[in-house]
Amino acid sequence: MQELISLISEVGFPIVVTLYLLHRIEAKLDNVVQSIQNLPYQMKESDYSERKIM
Repeated sequence: MQELISLISEVGFPIVVTLYLLHRIEAKLDNVVQSIQNLPYQMKESDYSERKIM
């Protein structure tokens, strides 16, 4: 039991930092996924507006 407590106290800080960083990256990845999903619609609108100008 003492070994387990020692292991948690030694490795606890890196685990907390890792979880914090993963949480921050998750929000940014959500934005990237949303941008990628919207890309075909934006390309269609861009293509349509270019044809309309010409």
